[in-house]
Amino acid sequence: MTKVFIDGSQGTTGLKIYNRFENRKDIELLTIDPEKRKDSNERAKMINSSDITFLCLPDAASIEAVSLVENDNVKILDTSTAHRTSDGWAYGFPELDSKFLEAVKSSNRIAVPGCYASGFNSIVYPLIHSGLMSKDYPVTCYAMSGYTGAGKKGIAQYESAERDPELDSPRQYALSQEHKHLKEMKAISGLSRVPFFAPHICDYPRGMVVSIPIFTDMLTKKATKAEIQEMFAEHYDGKKFVKVRPLGYTEGMIASNTFEYRDDMEIEINGNDDRLVITSRFDNLGKGASGAAIECMNIALGIEPTTGLNLGE
Repeated sequence: MTKVFIDGSQGTTGLKIYNRFENRKDIELLTIDPEKRKDSNERAKMINSSDITFLCLPDAASIEAVSLVENDNVKILDTSTAHRTSDGWAYGFPELDSKFLEAVKSSNRIAVPGCYASGFNSIVYPLIHSGLMSKDYPVTCYAMSGYTGAGKKGIAQYESAERDPELDSPRQYALSQEHKHLKEMKAISGLSRVPFFAPHICDYPRGMVVSIPIFTDMLTKKATKAEIQEMFAEHYDGKKFVKVRPLGYTEGMIASNTFEYRDDMEIEINGNDDRLVITSRFDNLGKGASGAAIECMNIALGIEPTTGLNLGE
C-alpha cells in the first residue's frame, strides 16, 4: 500500500486531493496533528515516512518542505508555482509530449502545472512544435475561471451573503501583466517572448476556458482551419485526458463550467481560415489542479493513469 502525505491538506487543492483518496484501497493517508501542521520537525517526519508527498502550499513553504526531504525514495508532487520551471523537476503534463511523460514516470520531483498554464500550453505547445507557429509569435490569451481558483479567501468572498455587487460580474485581473503562470507559459510552450494574458474570474464555482486567437497569415505557413484541427488531433491521438473535438462541435457558445468535476480537457478550433480561436476547456480543480496531481502520481507509481479520476466522453 502506498503511503501518501498531503502537506497543506486544508487548502483548496489539498482538500480536493484528500477527498479523492477516501475510496482508494491502495492508498494509506498519513495525517499530521492539526496543531503541528506548521511544525517543521513533524512535517519532516511525515514527508520522510511517505512514498508520495503532495505539497499544497505557498511557494516559500513548498521550497522549505523540499529542503526537509532526507529519504531519497520519496516522490514529491508540488502543486505550487515554486518548481515548475526548475532544473531537475518534471513538468506534470504528460500528454504534451513523450518527454514529459517519461519525466513523470522516472522523476522523484514532479511540478503540477498551473491551471491557466495547462490550457495555454495544451494549445501553444503543439502549434510551436509542429512548426506552424514561430517562437516569436505575439500570442494573446484570454481565459475565464470559476471562483474556486481564487483560493480559500476568494471563495469566502464569493460565497458571502454580504458580498460586493462587483462579484456578480466577470472581473479581469492580472492587469500588470505579471501573472504567476506567465513564466511556465513561456518556458514550457517554447515561446521566445512572454504572451499577453487576460484572465477573468467569474461568478460560478468550477470550470475554465482558455482561448488563443490566431491570425493564420502570421503562421509560418498558411494553414486552413481543417489542417490545424487535424494537427491537434494527431498530436493528442490516443491521449485519454485530452480530447480534440471535430470542427463544428460547438454551435453558438462555449460555456466555461461544463467540465466541472471532470479530470480531462477538450480542445476546439473555431473561426475561419483567416482568423481562428482555439479553446481549451476543463475544470480548474480537475485537470487544472488536483486531478492532474493524481494523474501524475498514478503514472509515477506505474498504475493506470485514470485510476480514481473522472473522464467524460
